[in-house]
Amino acid sequence: MATAAPVPFDVKLMNATASLVFALFALVLVTSGAWWVLRQPFFPIAGIKVDGEVTHNNAVTLRANVAPQLKGNFFTIDLARARAAFESVPWVRKAVVRREFPNRLRATLTEQVPVAHWGDEATSRMVNGFGEVFEANVAEVDDDLPRLDGPDDQAGQVLGMYRLLAPQFEPYQLAIEELGLSSRGSWHVLLDTGAILELGRGQSEEVLARTQNFLRTVKQVAAQYGRTVAAVEGADLRHNEGYALRMRGVTTVVADPKKK
Repeated sequence: MATAAPVPFDVKLMNATASLVFALFALVLVTSGAWWVLRQPFFPIAGIKVDGEVTHNNAVTLRANVAPQLKGNFFTIDLARARAAFESVPWVRKAVVRREFPNRLRATLTEQVPVAHWGDEATSRMVNGFGEVFEANVAEVDDDLPRLDGPDDQAGQVLGMYRLLAPQFEPYQLAIEELGLSSRGSWHVLLDTGAILELGRGQSEEVLARTQNFLRTVKQVAAQYGRTVAAVEGADLRHNEGYALRMRGVTTVVADPKKK
């Protein structure tokens, strides 16, 4: 009985190659067909659910603003672009957008929480607790918030300085209404009494030390001239030996008692 001759190696290789090519072709065909089906208007987004913090916005307004920016169906929509669309709405700081089977999107929002006004009074910008500047309708904001100013990329530093200095004034029944950082790195403060304080430049510890020295001594200095702290119009704390004080009708330079 005759035995079959073994299949040559090159024939086996050709058969394996042909099978592989056929399998790849079938995979591409199936994938292309599936992608074509998914791109058809068979899977429209039927709704957008909004939850999370929406104090300054309502779900209806949010959907109306965002829906025209969304492209694609349930499977093809770009979630990153959808997130950016929600975050472009005023007061929205962060959005997390995900699909909800079979045909909805869910957006969970975190709103901005303002802690201060930012920049010139003519602007409508605010600063949140993370030191981020954002646009907002100032009519919706508490008028008692302080105003901070400086280069936009240093908003976090300005907020940090405010948080450092504000508690220093409280025991003296004084409050910071405005704190600014100039382009040259010099700090200045406007108090609720109307007094303007030039705090100068330097590390936060240096600015804090000058401020504390001023607060410890200004009441006694003003009393020497028959006036109260409320009579102070301005002070320049940039002097090495103390500070220059300007009161109504009086101008003087006060030496630093530590250097006597």
